[in-house]
Amino acid sequence: MTKDIRKADFYETGYSYTLSLISGKYKPIILYCLMEYEPVRFNEMQRYLKNVADKTLSQNLKELETDGLIIRTVYPQIPPKVEYTLTEKGHSLVNVLDKLCDWGNENRPAGHD
Repeated sequence: MTKDIRKADFYETGYSYTLSLISGKYKPIILYCLMEYEPVRFNEMQRYLKNVADKTLSQNLKELETDGLIIRTVYPQIPPKVEYTLTEKGHSLVNVLDKLCDWGNENRPAGHD
């Protein structure tokens, strides 16, 4: 049986929803970082990402928090301490991120270590 593309709507697919949560230059990297090293503080994340602007990182973290993928925990101390961790929903993406990593390792050209 052939599917009819004329009746299809990409934006109604699970693939579209997943991409809407993790798309962008930094979101997948932030999620991968938290998957590997959580909890992570803002400055640690900034060092991990190298040349990301404060505003850009802050915006991406806010969006991931709004989408329910990460938790921002503020500790009442001076100076303020803020840590980021994955939510249960964020942890459910680990298999997806692992598969992307596996694919990259299997298909990476020689000399790109």
